Amino acid sequence: MESRQNNGLLAGNDRQRESTEESGRISRLQLQTLIATACINFSSMICYSILGPFFPREAQKKGVSDFIVGMIFGCYALTTLVFSLILGRYIVQLGAKFMLVSGMFISGGCTILFGLLDRAPNGTIFILMCFLVRSLDAVGFAAATTASFSILAKAFPNNIATMLGGVEVFTGLGLVAGPPIGGFLYQTFGYEVPFFALGCLLLITVPLNMVILPHYDGVPSKESFWKLLTLPKVIFLCLVIFSIGSCLGFLDPTMSLFVREKFNLKSGYVGLVFLGLALSYSLSSPLLGILCDKFPKTRKWFLIFGSLLTPVCYFLLGPVPILHIKSQLWMFVFILVLIGFCTGMCGIPTFPELLNCVYENGFEEGLSTLGLVSGLFSAAWSLGTFVGPTLGGFLYERLHFEWAAAVQGGIALIAGAAMSIYYIVESHLKKRSLRDENCTDEEGTPLMQNRDDQSC
Repeated sequence: MESRQNNGLLAGNDRQRESTEESGRISRLQLQTLIATACINFSSMICYSILGPFFPREAQKKGVSDFIVGMIFGCYALTTLVFSLILGRYIVQLGAKFMLVSGMFISGGCTILFGLLDRAPNGTIFILMCFLVRSLDAVGFAAATTASFSILAKAFPNNIATMLGGVEVFTGLGLVAGPPIGGFLYQTFGYEVPFFALGCLLLITVPLNMVILPHYDGVPSKESFWKLLTLPKVIFLCLVIFSIGSCLGFLDPTMSLFVREKFNLKSGYVGLVFLGLALSYSLSSPLLGILCDKFPKTRKWFLIFGSLLTPVCYFLLGPVPILHIKSQLWMFVFILVLIGFCTGMCGIPTFPELLNCVYENGFEEGLSTLGLVSGLFSAAWSLGTFVGPTLGGFLYERLHFEWAAAVQGGIALIAGAAMSIYYIVESHLKKRSLRDENCTDEEGTPLMQNRDDQSC
């Protein structure tokens, strides 16, 4: 009797979920999930982006070279890369909610600890402590982001692109708000206060998510990342994700130096230049997400055009000297706006395309598969955000910004061309298989008719 009642309740919940999805309304649990993931993206991106305006200068006072400063930034991406794959594999065993909440707690605590590093002795000890705290922070970030992607996809299976686009608004806002807030707090109160304030902001989200975030359980899967990487489409999509992260990461160590040198802008105005990219990405992401869910066939076209327009933007960003175009501030900002829009065109469709690909190839629909896909997505992105600044800083010193941006555009061009070729081949093979099926149907029809006639 109890089992029948439980089955009836489960069936009722399923029917209610289906009715809410069909009517387009968001249930209470979905709304709580959306609020939680939006808070995570906003607060974690603020804490991630506060270092840029003042940490390199403080590190130099401690006797740290520019190369080591770059490595301190880069170790964050490498650690995120490794632990995104590990945590994505074991998300069911650890629990998605526990992984998310514990990741936010670790990241918030490490942000506060980073604010105490100015008290560490100069030289080797300071450098080692920076690497240790920054790496632990990256572990927390990897746990939180991997879990949040999985939970969002679990809560919104039929409109993941729309919700992902909406959440990315808060990602952009966090990246926009981080540098000016961190710079203001640093100038007003000193080194420690920015990390204390924003670390506490991150810790406040921990009890909030413990209360409002629903539990999402799943069954462990036998699938692995290696099986994911045997799918050609997954490889090409990861290449696109890598190129996006690389293109955005390239701008971190190079763009501010170029703008100050080329246009003689003050530090405050340099931050405003960054707004062009971040705001265009934030504002375009929800619209692109809605279009990707309403018209799924547009996803590949967004990916193709976005991937091919991005290298054009980077060729014009300098612009590359062979074009003989004079660099002007208004054109530079306009190209950044286009880059933000192209980033949305490439980035928003990739996650739903990855999910569709793995489901079509026999992966089980559940939290375990979502964890694998989320971990792979975060890993590809992190690899790009490591290669972009590292390669960008190296090329900037030797080739200057114009040619360095062109080389970065070449990487994006390779990814866009590979993705375009894959979709062309995929479309050709689908048409060919449909043609073969039609031919077999036409050949089989007369035989069936002859048999029917003989039986009569």
